[in-house]
Parts: sequence; C-alpha cells; structure tokens
Amino acid sequence: MPESDTKHIVQGACPHDCPDTCAWRVTVEEGRAVALQGDPDHPFTRGGLCTKVNHYIERVHGAERLLYPMRRVGPKGSGQFERVSWDQALDQIASRLTDIVTRDGASAVLPYSYLGTQGLIQCHAMSQRFFNRLGATRLVRAICGSAGGTGVSATNGVSMGIMPEEVVHSRHIILWGTNTVVTNLHLWHFIKEAKHAGARIVVIDPAKTRTAEQADWHVRPRPGTDAALALAMMHVIVRDGLHDVDYIARYTLGFDKLHARLAEYPPSRAELITGVPVHDIEALARAYATTRPSVIRTLVGLEHHAQGGMTYRTIACLPALTGAWRDRGGGLLHLVGRLRTLALNNAAVDMPQLEDTRIRSINMVQIGRALTDTSLAPPIHALVVYNSNPAAIAPNQNLVLEGLKREDLFTVVIEQFMTDTARHADILLPATSQLEHLDLLWSWGHAYLTLNLPAIAPLGEALPNTEIFRRLAQRMGFDEPCFRESDEDIVRKALTSTHPYARGITFESLQQKGWARLNIPEGYRPYAEGNFPTTSGKCEFYSEALAGQGLDPLPGYTPARESHGGDQALRARYPLSLVTAKSALHFLNSSYANMPRQLRAEKEPLAEIHSIDATERTIADGDLVRIFNDRGTLQLRARVGDGVVPGMIAVPSGWWASLSPGGSSANALTADGLSDMGGGGDFHDTLVQMELARPVNE
Repeated sequence: MPESDTKHIVQGACPHDCPDTCAWRVTVEEGRAVALQGDPDHPFTRGGLCTKVNHYIERVHGAERLLYPMRRVGPKGSGQFERVSWDQALDQIASRLTDIVTRDGASAVLPYSYLGTQGLIQCHAMSQRFFNRLGATRLVRAICGSAGGTGVSATNGVSMGIMPEEVVHSRHIILWGTNTVVTNLHLWHFIKEAKHAGARIVVIDPAKTRTAEQADWHVRPRPGTDAALALAMMHVIVRDGLHDVDYIARYTLGFDKLHARLAEYPPSRAELITGVPVHDIEALARAYATTRPSVIRTLVGLEHHAQGGMTYRTIACLPALTGAWRDRGGGLLHLVGRLRTLALNNAAVDMPQLEDTRIRSINMVQIGRALTDTSLAPPIHALVVYNSNPAAIAPNQNLVLEGLKREDLFTVVIEQFMTDTARHADILLPATSQLEHLDLLWSWGHAYLTLNLPAIAPLGEALPNTEIFRRLAQRMGFDEPCFRESDEDIVRKALTSTHPYARGITFESLQQKGWARLNIPEGYRPYAEGNFPTTSGKCEFYSEALAGQGLDPLPGYTPARESHGGDQALRARYPLSLVTAKSALHFLNSSYANMPRQLRAEKEPLAEIHSIDATERTIADGDLVRIFNDRGTLQLRARVGDGVVPGMIAVPSGWWASLSPGGSSANALTADGLSDMGGGGDFHDTLVQMELARPVNE
C-alpha cells in the first residue's frame, strides 16, 4: 500500500505501449501525487520523460477521470449514464453474461483489449484467466508488432536482434520506417552518441518526419514499396561483390535462389516502383555494405500493409548478406519483447492450461466485421473492452461504430475516461491509473524490468483491472485458486524463473531499486557466428516453412490491392495513398487525445499533401478539404508542401472521432484487411481522394 508519510518518493514505470517503458519517480504529498520525473539513475530513461507522459499526473487527478461504476440510461453513444454501486454493476454483468452463455454459448462473449497498459499484471494476468475459464471467443491481439515480428522470424528464426544500447557502436544507422524522435525518444540518446562518434544517420520514410529532419540523409520511397527498395539494395550489393561470401557460405541458406530473385530487381525497376532515383538506390546500397558496423532499425510502422510481413522478412536478409551481424553494433535492431518470454515464468501468469484452443478466434483488426456479421454463429452478444479504445484505434471506424451501437450487444467497458468506446457501454467500470496499482513492467524496446509500486490510494471507487476480474470471477462462480491470487503473488511467480537472464532478480531487489537489467551479455552479438534459431540453424534466404504455408519462400515484393500498382480500377477512383502514422507528438496512440493540455498543443489534425497533388486539385495550404473513399469521409485543413511524397496523404492517428472536425478521425477511411503474416492489419494500404470542401450552404 502507498506510504502515509507527509512527503515521499515512490518508484514506478510508465505503463504505455511504447518501446521506451520509462522508469519514473513519483513525489507524493499528503496522499496526492505532486511531481513526476524520469528516474535519473535508469540507464535507458536517463531522467527524462516524453512530452506526452510529463503531465501524467494531470491524467490521474483530472476532473474527467471516471471514478465510479455507471449504468447507461440514454441511447448508445450518447454518454448518458447513472452512478451505481459495484455490487449492482457486477451483479448485472454476471447475470447478463450467464444468460448469454446459457442461450448462445460462451463464444458469444468477446473480450477486446490491447496494451492500454503494458504491465504484465494489469494488462492481462487475471482477465486472460477469466475469459479462458469462461470459454469466450479468443481475441487475436495482432494489430501492432505481430506482422513485422513474424516476417523477421521467417528469416532469422526470431524477431529479436541486437540490444538498443549497441547502436552507439554503429557507424551507419538506417532508421527504416520509424519516427524515432516521436515514438522511441530514449533511443535517440544512443543514436546521437553514435553520430558524435562519426556515424551517419539515414532515414527511410515517405514522410518528412521530425526524425528525418535530423538525419544526414532522407530516402523517400512510396508507401508500401520498401521491400522493392531492399531487393534493389541487395541486387547492387551482390552485383558489385560487396556481399560477405564467407558469412553467406557458413551461416545462410538459399543464397543461390535469392541471387536469382535479385536479378528481377535492378535499381531501374525499383525506381519505377519506389520513386527513389537509381543513383540514390546505388549509393544507399554501397554505403550500407561498405560502412562497418552498420545497423538497420525497424519498429512497427512498416508492417501495416497487406505485404507487411514480407517487407520485414526482406529487410531482415540484408545484415546476413553483408555479414553485418559479425560486428558489435551491426545487424538488425527490432523488437526485444522476446526477452520477457524467455526470462520470466510466463506460464504462471498466463495459465495457458485454462485456454481451449479449439474455440474460435477473431482478429482485433476486424472488430467492426465481427460486431456486424449476422452470419457469425453464434453472433457476438457481449463485448468486454479494457486496455483499449476500439472506436478510435480500430480501422474501418464507421463499421466499428455501427457494431457498438447495436442495442442487442451487451457492452462492458473498463476505463479511466469517457472514451468514444466508453460512450457505447451498458456498464462502465472505473479503472485505476498507474499511480494507483502494483505492476511489473517489461519492455519490447529494451532489456529492463521495472516494478511499479502504487504511489497513492485509488481515487474514488476505481479498482485495478485484476481486482475487477477477481470479483467478476467470484460472481460467475469460478472457484479455482488462481482467481484468489493477489497482484503481488503473480509478480512473485513471474519472477520465479530458472532462466539465466532473470538470475538474481527478485521482488525484494526490485522493491529496493525499482528496476533491473536482464542478464544480457556485454557486447551481445547474437548471430556473429550464425546460430540462428531457425529450423536449419541458419539465416534462411529461402524458407521451407513459408513454402509449406503457400507463401513465397523467397524475399519479394507484391503490390497490395489498395496500394501502388494494385487494383487499377480502385486507384482510378481513389488515386492517393493514405498513411495514418503516429505523428502527433502529444498523443500516444489514442491516449492523451482527450487531455486539454495535449489538445491545445496539437491544435487540430492536418492532412498533408504534396504541392504537385494539391495544385492538380486547386488546393492551397490551409484550405478546408474533404478526404474520402467508400468507407467514410474526413473534413480537415490541408498542409501543402513537400512533407509527403507525391501520390500520398498523411493524416495523424490517435485523434478521437468525437473530438475531431466533422466527428470522424483517420480510421473512418482505413482498410480492415489482414497482412500476409502474423495477422496484422493493412490500413496503410488505404486509397483515398481529396477535394476542396464545399461550403455548408451549397
């Protein structure tokens, strides 16, 4: 429990879905959080928090916090609720779920969640047990990270490469499709150290991001064409004899087949596909292959295409082709979340024995389809949302809202604020913030574990996610011992691990220091001498596993239906590619998009369009424009210039529809198809048209 001293400092960690997972210190005075700072002793956080999180205390003590259970009294979406007691709320939820399960079976219940909190405990520990025990439809939580990770794994066996700190040893750093300054700020410290030591920073991105503006060189392919660029780079490297023949012979599989594929991608063809000039492709390939150590940094932005997995698979071939894995600071820097699955006792947290894998699954990307599909048997009759805001973050937004408005859909939302999703709830339950509960934080961006201690008592009647699902389990008659475990019990079990990465890390040691680095060797070079965790033990340029799945076994490029070179009829109607990246500096996904300070800072969402495309449409900078396709319409102001490549529009993600001009946000337009690998979405393959908005009186 929080201390009761007049003034004290409590260790904790940022809960958000971000690779930085910052350690922080909370100053508490008279039971109220009064100050927050990044932990100055943490080697990755280095005392700083991002623009978004600096004002987290305003979220906690804000006037708009949900603090009491509520029941809907108006139409769905109206936001009209009355306060009820916890007993009333839980009894109604248990009664409705029981009725639905009795009538239609447990698969008529769908949980919907993601990383609204990334903590191991509050994210899913008790909720996953609850829904597995119930037998609910299983949710495929693959909206972000899965496609890219699966693609990298198809080449290297796993998605993990070097550790982020090793970037300081790199001398040629390619930031491929990642806006590091906005979405991975604390890695930028290490990149700047490398730059001061002589490294060259290259950004590959169709948009002129904040990161691109600070790079030494900005390469700008058309959206969704990155695999073609990577293939052309490999063509030049092999053509010019810049590949590492010895490394390839010892540690890779299928080079001869790859060599034949590369013949199809000379720079001249790649220029036609990507829009990157031949001389830039040649220069990029040579610089990458001849500068040592050389590293490629990828995150998740590239994966949101129909061929997202193959894009990552193709890029992942480059370090093995040049032998970059041999060098400290060389190779591929992708997600390191696998450290958590290796180091911790995840089975004690997730309890997979409760899951019945025969039960159907639904991909969270297609929540709109799931809620409106009348042929689904049984239909979804109950939706329980926590740690997510699908009305804002899911693609095909209008279809999602149509589903949420169903009067026959019993919806429970666990939240801290009245989000666009919460407005559609039948029962709305108040969740604690990160300052009010215990959790164990892992990171998909670095190698540290952090213990988050509750700094203050829960405000109002808010409860941790874990406690809410414990009480629901009791109401539903689930009497297994796992539903009586406390949060501390689960943290301790997670840390009870025999893996060497976790050696010496205990609940007590984390209580004392706040955080600990997993025991990763100094100068970690995972594939310097091969040892790839693939079936063959080698980097697989040719993948029998992909061939067995009916996929192209070689790296390749295929235009998506809604992208350059795809469906020509569709492109004739909607000739502009829409990218909805995380460009809003003051939002984190959809978090903070309702906070007054952050809204004032962002001002309004703008639609970036190249001056060539704007001139064709007689659109000037600042004009009110209409962006539309078959799924929906946006009305925003245009920003005209060279911020994006010709043929592209950029609209920031994260804005809530209810707080956006015209009542729609970017996802009103985005596609809800799935990627080729890993179950991710294809929403960056969306095509749209833009025109001047007509006056209201016309």
